[in-house]
Parts: sequence; structure tokens; C-alpha cells
Amino acid sequence: MASNYDVVIVGGGIGGLSLAAALAGKCTVALVEAEQSLAFHTSSRSARQLIPSYGPAVVQDLTVRTLEMLAERDAQAAEPILTPRGFMLVGDEAAVEAEASGNMHSITHDEAMRLCPALIPDSFTAAGLDNGSFGCNAPLLLEEHRRTAEAAGVDIITGAKVHSAQRLGSGWQLGAGTEGFQSGVVVNAAGAWADELAVISGVEKLGLQPYRRTAAIVNVENPLTPETPMVCAADDTFYFRAEGHQVLISPSESVPSGAEDAKPYPGDVKALINRLNTVTSMGIRSVDRAWTGLRTEAADGIPVVGFDAEAPGFFWLAGQGGYGFQTSSAIAELAAALILGQVSGDSPESRTAEQLSAVRWSIRR
Repeated sequence: MASNYDVVIVGGGIGGLSLAAALAGKCTVALVEAEQSLAFHTSSRSARQLIPSYGPAVVQDLTVRTLEMLAERDAQAAEPILTPRGFMLVGDEAAVEAEASGNMHSITHDEAMRLCPALIPDSFTAAGLDNGSFGCNAPLLLEEHRRTAEAAGVDIITGAKVHSAQRLGSGWQLGAGTEGFQSGVVVNAAGAWADELAVISGVEKLGLQPYRRTAAIVNVENPLTPETPMVCAADDTFYFRAEGHQVLISPSESVPSGAEDAKPYPGDVKALINRLNTVTSMGIRSVDRAWTGLRTEAADGIPVVGFDAEAPGFFWLAGQGGYGFQTSSAIAELAAALILGQVSGDSPESRTAEQLSAVRWSIRR
């Protein structure tokens, strides 16, 4: 016999978990995750940096709201989720200028060298700094969402891949693993598998595209100080930041992929190490561990949040790309309000919802 809920969320990453916490206590909710553990794919492979100047304008607005919500939480908590950590762009003047936005301002070459003495001086000619950027304790945030959701009665089921989904009367019937579910609303928070879930559900897919993004933790001869900002090439060819006495590095690649448990290509990591040992004095000696995550995007690069145009009760929460953590609390707040019918016609929330809507013209490939 199927279990009945108001909302079934498919996907246990930061998107699904944050929404489960936002809906908790307001309706009956189940969250189903295909893997045996939550946040197994992209959400466990994050760079853990929240950057207000990163992304399109609506993403930046969502990031600011997320930071406000997390700061309010931190003010009353023993262990913070946010840690101040600047974000610095380096490159030539044209590349840095192209990335300038409200929170990102130009700084001098001397200022950039003072902030990150590990940079080789002639490896860049211009720099920009976002001082409103924060490091994020991603495991703590994920665990807090899980605890909040479960404490309010949300059922979380892992190891339950959805194999069937269909309209049943005014709601939905799902099969996931060995379990059956009925609900009024199905939330598609399946990450790289979001289009696949749509097809299973008889819903037109949106052409969401996963992209590879590799990172590694490396051992270095000259560690960065904790105060060193995260440094990113303005042409998006690398970034690095301190990770204790080690350093997190990434080639910042964006290579199309299928939905899969992605693995790093050793050649990519080796080439990145050679590059960073040329443009910095960190002296990378060895790789401690490396991983690859998938950042899934719509055609216009903006997250998709809202009900499907043709399938009643099918709610998209997908396409967050590289903005998942930094927009998560604000998107969960908005998604919960939309699902509960609490967004009024001409409110700021309504205008944001229009920009993220699953029916916007720019979304399909």
C-alpha cells in the first residue's frame, strides 16, 4: 500500500534537503533519495564558498538573501555555518573588468599581492575583490536541514530510486525502490537526473545539461594562511583556496556530461598542478584526494523553480548549476511559499518566481 503525503521530494542534495526543512511542520512531506546516503553527488563535492558577486543578477539576489538567513541562524548558534573569506579574481584588465558587479570591486596589484603573497607577481595584471564572500560549512548545513526536517515529521528514505511516476486523480503515484508513495505535489530535486525523472513521470524534459567540475585537495610546501581569499582566474581556468594546511584546487572546467557518478581525469589534475606551480609559489607536492561533481544548468544558466506548465503538481527544483549552496536557503524559502500557495500577485517573491519559472521562454534547449 502506498504511503500518502502532501509533498514528495525526489532528491536528497542541498536543494531537496533545504526544501524539506522549509516545508517541515507545514504539510506532510517525504524525501526520497536514490543513493544509500544523502548529498552523495554534487552537494558533497562543493567548493564551499558563497560569493555574492557570482552569477546572474537574480542569482546574486538569492545569494544575498541566503547569506542573510544563514547569518541570522549563526547569531543564535554555537557553531557557525559561515566564515568570512574573501573572493579574489586575477587576470588581465579586460577579463577582470568583465566580471565586475555590485560586490566585486577593483583592487591594485599591490593589494592583491598583499592578500595572496603566493601569487607570482607577473602572472596577472589586474585583480578584483568580493569582501562579502564567505566560506560555508556545507556538512553542518546539510545535517542541520536533515535534523530540522526529521524533527518536524519529514520521512527521509534513502536507497530508493524512482522507477515509476504517474498522475493519479488530482495527485501523483510514485514507485521508489520497494516503496510506493501518493502525493499532491512531486518535487523534482534530482540534480543531474532531473530530466530523467521528468521522462519517467511523463513530463516534457527541459534539456538540463550536467557539466563536470573537478577539484582536489593537495599538499603544498608553502601553505596559505587562513585569511587568504579564495583566488580565481578571471578567465575561469582555475581557482584555489586554503583547506587547513592543504589547498583546494580546481581547473574550473565546465565539460558536458551525462548524469553519472563522475570521476576525475588524472591528466586534468596533473595539468592544473603544473599551471598552479607556474603562477604561484605554493609548491604543490602531491594530491591527497580528488573528485568530480556535476553542475546541472538550464539553457539560460538560471535555476528552475516552479510548477511545470503542463503537468499539474509537478514542481521543478533543478538547474542550480554552481549556485546550489549559495542560493539554497532563499530558493527553499521561495519554493515552499509557491508550493503552499503563499506567493501573492505583485510581490517581490512573485517577481523572483517569474525569473526562475519552469515556463520561462529562455529555459529550453
